[in-house]
Amino acid sequence: MPEILVLNGPNLNLLGEREPEIYGRTTLADIEEMCTDAAAEAGLTTRCIQSNHEGGLIDAVHEARHSTVGAIINAGAYTHTSLALHDALKSYDHPIIEVHLSNPHAREAVRHHSFLSPVASAVIAGAGAKGYVHAVEILIDLTLNTKARL
Repeated sequence: MPEILVLNGPNLNLLGEREPEIYGRTTLADIEEMCTDAAAEAGLTTRCIQSNHEGGLIDAVHEARHSTVGAIINAGAYTHTSLALHDALKSYDHPIIEVHLSNPHAREAVRHHSFLSPVASAVIAGAGAKGYVHAVEILIDLTLNTKARL
């Protein structure tokens, strides 16, 4: 079955506990289940990976290059700092959806720039955990429905 990579960066393993006023009370396990369920409805599977280490995220992208049909990434703070992750994603020849639980543009100025957006097919920000489900839906359109275009 075609597989979607769902990649989460630093501190996202603490979702539901860390700053719930910003990130909500939904846990990473809840989000992974939501993605898996949404993908399954279209006959897709998910590979969910979380790492607090930049190299772990880069390795996951490299390993998924030939075995997945699209990626959803919430790189956390690496969104705003990692040219290396940008370069890894640039080598990923499938649709990439960048997701943020909060709206980075409504937060500190350091969060306003994304190194990932230039290589993403779409960016979803400020939709909370449902943003991941929207990302799955977009990937379904991009990978299964040949008429869909962003």
